Amino acid sequence: IGGTRIYPPGELANLIRQLGIQEVIICMPSLSAAKRQNIITDLSTHGIAIRSLPPLNDLASGRVLISQLHEVDIGDILGRSSVPADPELLDTMLNGRSILVTGAGGSIGSELCELIARWSPRKLILLEASEFMLYQIERKLKKQYDIPIVPILGSVSDEALVNRIFGTESVQAVFHAAAHKHVPLVEANALEGVRNNVFGTRTIARAAYEAGVEHFVLISSDKAVRPANVMGATKRWAELVIGQLARRAIAEETGQKFCSVRFGNVLASNGSVVPLFKEQIAQGGPVTITDNEMTRYFMSIHEAAELIVQAGALSQGGDTFILEMGEPMRIRDLAENMIRLSGATVRSEENPGGDIAITVIGRRPAEKLSEELFYDPDSVRPTRFPKILRAPGDHRINERLNEELEKLARALKEQNEVELRKILFEFLSGRQPGTGDAKIVPISRAKDAGT
Repeated sequence: IGGTRIYPPGELANLIRQLGIQEVIICMPSLSAAKRQNIITDLSTHGIAIRSLPPLNDLASGRVLISQLHEVDIGDILGRSSVPADPELLDTMLNGRSILVTGAGGSIGSELCELIARWSPRKLILLEASEFMLYQIERKLKKQYDIPIVPILGSVSDEALVNRIFGTESVQAVFHAAAHKHVPLVEANALEGVRNNVFGTRTIARAAYEAGVEHFVLISSDKAVRPANVMGATKRWAELVIGQLARRAIAEETGQKFCSVRFGNVLASNGSVVPLFKEQIAQGGPVTITDNEMTRYFMSIHEAAELIVQAGALSQGGDTFILEMGEPMRIRDLAENMIRLSGATVRSEENPGGDIAITVIGRRPAEKLSEELFYDPDSVRPTRFPKILRAPGDHRINERLNEELEKLARALKEQNEVELRKILFEFLSGRQPGTGDAKIVPISRAKDAGT
């Protein structure tokens, strides 16, 4: 074409060897996720740099320019087919509204803030417990968007602060992303995990209800399904707190919509496995995993934020939405792919001369081999958006919620961790953490492995 020779894809491997190619640029932004995955997987075995044009969705939305080539990362080989967001749902939920994001400086919280800012809210209120993270997200938003931003330093557990926010800011929608999420740390600090994740959620949700907030969206986790660890159990209790308020809104005919959104791991989020693996690869390894057969669900942080907002717009009150995560990925496969994408090779029995080894160090405390997204697959129903499913609430377990919350609060006040753990798990499933699929291992052995 125009005097330039065009080679068929089948000759690429030979060309790399013959011509000493050091970098390949993928200029097909409309390529399907599956074909893109196959191409990148093939290229990653040659130890070359791979860059790519941004996806068409990002180009169309103005998030990036066509001149902005980016390094191919692990998200490019997940094989997930993303569906363009429904602008009607985003507009309904965001445009012209006063919106509060808790945990605004965290991975999900900050991505939600950027998405909200692009849809011209009347006001964006940022609640964040970390001074530095609040500074970072406020600075970034003010640099890029001309919207009113209210940064508030504090915790969702501070009842006086929370009441002041709802009393002065005319909040219409809340995205509650604030939570302690790191499984081993929450396992080792169960009292704080319950204080923040359970009672912090109750504090912010109750205040939102009393203030007449129209939409409240809890960011939950797949670890809330049949939880085997404290973090997952606290997220399940948080879901029940939101479900109880949703049923109250229906009974009192307030028109308020309270819902939960449940999904798996977000790539490159704070404290997640991808940044850990990148760090270990940069140091020359080894890359540490906890079990060769461990699997997890993954999605990009951008896709997660869009689906969360759209789920909120779809809420009828009392919903638990599940984001369609595709097929789970073996953590070992993730590690191997990341090593190859870095231009290195995996050291193994088959390739003892490889650059970076993968070491199995054993499962962490109360860590599941695999995660689930719902309790009863047969009860899950589709919504109008292809990537969002709806699951029914559990009314039976909610009948005892207030009584059990009082017991949990008493154990927390008395700093009785043994009793707190007992209440936390017996209410949900009648079993202690560490039974069933989970295997208890010393924290000292497992603290450096990824989830």
